[in-house]
Amino acid sequence: MRYVSRVILVFAAIIAMAGAARAGDPVLALLDPYFRIQTQLTSDSTEGIKSDAELIVKGAHELGDAGKGIATAADTLGTTSSLPEAREAFSKLSDAVIAYADGVKANTGSDVNTMYCPMVKKSWMQKGDKVRNPYGGKAMLDCGEKKKKNS
Repeated sequence: MRYVSRVILVFAAIIAMAGAARAGDPVLALLDPYFRIQTQLTSDSTEGIKSDAELIVKGAHELGDAGKGIATAADTLGTTSSLPEAREAFSKLSDAVIAYADGVKANTGSDVNTMYCPMVKKSWMQKGDKVRNPYGGKAMLDCGEKKKKNS
């Protein structure tokens, strides 16, 4: 019985450490504002994009040199003044975030997927399996396909 209790405690500790490591992953701090921007663009809105882009810039700086591309793209996104400009800048941000996450094999969560729209030839990350295309907004909301499941 003592052995079983120790094994359970060891597994609980391993699970807790894995969760703590994931919670401390700097890329995760970028994803919440990234997903809010993606959601706003699917609704044909730029509301809140500037403040979320600023949060991404701050988070990208925590990644050191590896986060420079993300910071630059998010900074550009934060200065856009129109929906088409925001969508184009979001494309650059998406490329940088996807490249970083792939490069470090970041655990982005079991519900996060990389999607691709063949009409505009652009990728993005999103939560869930149902396509929510930020590049076409309401006019092309379900245009796209899942490229891969992130984890």
